[in-house]
Amino acid sequence: MLVAVAIVGLALPKVRSIFADKKTSNRNPSFVPELNVRAYIVKPQKLQNKITVTGTVLANEEVEIRSEISGKVEKIFFKEGSKVKKGDLLVKVDDSELQAQLLKTQYQKKLAEEKEFRQRMLLEKEAISRQEYDIARTELNTLEAEIQLIKARIDKTEIRAPFDGVIGLRYVSEGSYISPATKISTLQNIDTLKIEFAIPEKYMKLVNVGDKINFKVQGSDKVYSAVIYAVDPKIDPTTRTLQARAIFPNKNYEILPGAFAEIEVILEEIPDAILIPAEALIPSAEGSKVFVYSDGKAFERKVEPGIRTERFVEIKSGLRSKDTVLTTGLLQLKSGFKVRITQFE
Repeated sequence: MLVAVAIVGLALPKVRSIFADKKTSNRNPSFVPELNVRAYIVKPQKLQNKITVTGTVLANEEVEIRSEISGKVEKIFFKEGSKVKKGDLLVKVDDSELQAQLLKTQYQKKLAEEKEFRQRMLLEKEAISRQEYDIARTELNTLEAEIQLIKARIDKTEIRAPFDGVIGLRYVSEGSYISPATKISTLQNIDTLKIEFAIPEKYMKLVNVGDKINFKVQGSDKVYSAVIYAVDPKIDPTTRTLQARAIFPNKNYEILPGAFAEIEVILEEIPDAILIPAEALIPSAEGSKVFVYSDGKAFERKVEPGIRTERFVEIKSGLRSKDTVLTTGLLQLKSGFKVRITQFE
């Protein structure tokens, strides 16, 4: 009996409260309980529409050093990892056989010149036919062409740098026999680097030459900037992406070719975008909406969302600067509910 009395005594105030609320509700059918919420005041902000992709760092110019002819390496003139200038002699291939051929042909040319001279004198005196003179002249011209061919082959025994750059590791030694298939070394121009990356085709109209990108490489948290200088005119049908390249001035050789790059492509920049926290946007079958605070109440308003970032959503229409958007209690809210803002975000 004592326990039952105690229970009734504890429950009595709650029962009275319920009946009191019910009476209040009956007396005032429009009574709406006040809800505590958080809010965000809309203000124009700078918005960058950007995507994150991956890419590769490339040298501005890169070539494998190979010989155009076969032969024995006579002398190597470069030091691995050193800078070279365009035209510097890198490797000399033995040309003794070609020099001998050149000397032999030059002797033959001398005899042909004397023969051509005699035939020309006889032609002037009409002692020989024009055909006989033409044969002598053709022999001389053939030897001159052969001399030019041998000289061109001799020039190919000297392998020179095609551009300024840094020479890589060498893969041959003096005395080695090489052919056009033999890789001697590599030469790269890394004063300027190219950043190659691909973007989804749906963004193709937003990427243009002159646009800026930001990127990072493995092993460093530093953010670098580059400018797009070329965009491929064709979409890759396999990956449905568009290839692009940006150029980066590689001061002090901070970055090396071949590095993996995490790239942030800035597609467009809006200086005065209307942004709200992503949690304030309510998607529905009829479209998107938000709750706006006015005179102590929450009111529903339809909006048109745009670009999304990690935390915010752009509102293209439906909101103005200085509007107060509610960010919590959205599931309990209905248009006209009384609310009390406890905190501004």
